[in-house]
Amino acid sequence: MTQNEFLDKLRNALENELSGSAVQDNVAYYSSYIMEEMRKGRTEAEVVGELGDPWVIARSLIDAAENTAEARGGYEAKEASGRQSGGREYGAGAGSVHVFGFDSWWKKLLLVLGIIGVVLIVVAVIGGIFSLLMPLIMPIIVVMLVVRLIGRRR
Repeated sequence: MTQNEFLDKLRNALENELSGSAVQDNVAYYSSYIMEEMRKGRTEAEVVGELGDPWVIARSLIDAAENTAEARGGYEAKEASGRQSGGREYGAGAGSVHVFGFDSWWKKLLLVLGIIGVVLIVVAVIGGIFSLLMPLIMPIIVVMLVVRLIGRRR
């Protein structure tokens, strides 16, 4: 694969996912990297072959842009990368609502673990209440049973 073919494939892979300036920056970076390595005496085919598949590189760049956008303050990945990630967004601007999608195994696992955690907390709270009230309630129940038994004997 030639330098031009590599850069064209990279540009095509990035165009629908990142902003125009991000696409230009990344293509310019890889172009200058290839040129620099060729100045060092390596062949174009060697350098392009070492870089690997431009689609894989594009996926890594897109994922990095999404992670950076999410780390900056929530689900801004749509603005930073030009697309949605992990869910759907309704509305526009500051009033938009992001719906979290369960499209990967770890999100589903996190949901199940969260539900289990909530159930365990509820059981622990109810058990704690019973353990606190039983020393008070048991004598009252015993007294009521004794009074009832004595009342039936008459």
